[in-house]
Amino acid sequence: MRAEDDERLRVLGPKLHRILDFAIVVLLLLGPLVAGLGGLPLALCLVLAVVHLLITLATNFPGAGGKPISLTVHGIIELAAAILLVAMPYLAGFGPGSPAKRFFVTMAAVIFVIWLLTDYRGTEASTA
Repeated sequence: MRAEDDERLRVLGPKLHRILDFAIVVLLLLGPLVAGLGGLPLALCLVLAVVHLLITLATNFPGAGGKPISLTVHGIIELAAAILLVAMPYLAGFGPGSPAKRFFVTMAAVIFVIWLLTDYRGTEASTA
């Protein structure tokens, strides 16, 4: 992939990304309840929601004023989270085709797509 192609993929600016981060937190909180998940899958989602919220609140988005996590590090953490979410059903022993496995893999895909489309260098590619 050429650098120009990579630039065209990065269509989400930091402001829109921040909004999507809060939407991910809500999905991690409410999604398992809607999907009827309980026990370990629900507990893992609640922990992931809290961690995602704390990381989002600690990220130095433009205009956020000197927060400790840079946007670049935020992006690295999100990529790691997507990988962890794909691995989680296997690590936790969720059955093939189980609602928990589908939920975790779907969340991994959503986070990965957001990661792929975000301009972590901080330029505003989006007006949102």
